[in-house]
Amino acid sequence: MRTIHFNVPDDLDLKDFDVTMIVATKLYEDGKLSSGQAAEMVGLSKRAFIEWLGRYGVSVLSQSISDLHSDIANA
Repeated sequence: MRTIHFNVPDDLDLKDFDVTMIVATKLYEDGKLSSGQAAEMVGLSKRAFIEWLGRYGVSVLSQSISDLHSDIANA
């Protein structure tokens, strides 16, 4: 896994975990990462990552029926 460094304004008041979760949840939501990959990125178990998704406004359910069938097949 590659590491990327970037600057976050101090007044934003976000912890490193929050920034990583925001990036991971967006990549998961956009279908760029699986839940397992996103969980690994954040340093959580897959189950814990899925539990955290709701706190960041991301649904664990697929947006399309074909995505849902694919998720079920790959479970």
